[in-house]
Amino acid sequence: MPIEKQKLILISGIALGLVVVVMVKMYLDQQQQAVREQAKKAIANMQVNQTAVLIAKQDIPKGSMIESAPLDTSVVPNKFVQPQAVTSLSRISGMITVADISQGEQVTLTKLATSKQAGGDLAGLTPAGKRAISIAVDNLSSLAGMIKPGDYVDVIATLQIPMQNAEGQQGSQIAVLSLFQNVLVLAMGQNTGGPVASRGRGETVETTGGGVAPLVTLALTPQEASFAAFVQEQGKIRFTLRSPADAKIEPITPANLNTLFQYIMPQQQAQAVSQETQEEEPKIETIEIYRGASKERIPLSK
Repeated sequence: MPIEKQKLILISGIALGLVVVVMVKMYLDQQQQAVREQAKKAIANMQVNQTAVLIAKQDIPKGSMIESAPLDTSVVPNKFVQPQAVTSLSRISGMITVADISQGEQVTLTKLATSKQAGGDLAGLTPAGKRAISIAVDNLSSLAGMIKPGDYVDVIATLQIPMQNAEGQQGSQIAVLSLFQNVLVLAMGQNTGGPVASRGRGETVETTGGGVAPLVTLALTPQEASFAAFVQEQGKIRFTLRSPADAKIEPITPANLNTLFQYIMPQQQAQAVSQETQEEEPKIETIEIYRGASKERIPLSK
């Protein structure tokens, strides 16, 4: 074989090898880049679904200053973040604990208060971002005066809803709507019950005078306060009291004649079907056997 041809083959082999090396390197670089991108997405997704909150390094007794309290930061999934959990130490600087905080427990605003709140001042009791609005109540709406400052309630509105009948005539229908859920009660009448933050959701404060307070003051967002004022002018507001352990927000269907019948009829039909099923006796196949002049029915075993 000529030397020139051998050199050409050698050069071609080297060139091909270099191309293969370059392609392999490009492939590996692409794979590494893809792995890095996936890792970034995974980290970003974890950051979105997690929140850094303050927790107690050890038991913190009631009356402790935040500056001297042993606190730490912990990253927890959003679904495990407690309501009003504190995410920044600067947010609670200068506050004191108004309830015991256990070791490892998330620090929440419900267990903290400022000196202004300690005096029962309504403005100081109103959470940041909320507005205090008073709603006129009666004995029924206030649960016979058993709603106390610091409780949480759901707000229900009764309104006349405009509607058009089959003949095209304009009319109205009564509907009951769930306006707001898990709303903090700031005061009953003029009684703020002391610092709202100093009580757990299950603790109550006695009202003064023993009578039913004419007004209930709630902590609502500015938009919610506008809706509440509108409903007071157009309809009627009632409250339902929540359990101290229940802070769940759930969708509720408006109540009117149609939704009432839709709710009742399926239940009645299910009860009727269940009753018919219970009343029906299982059919047993039998055979007749004659023994002389007597006749017997013997069930067939399956």
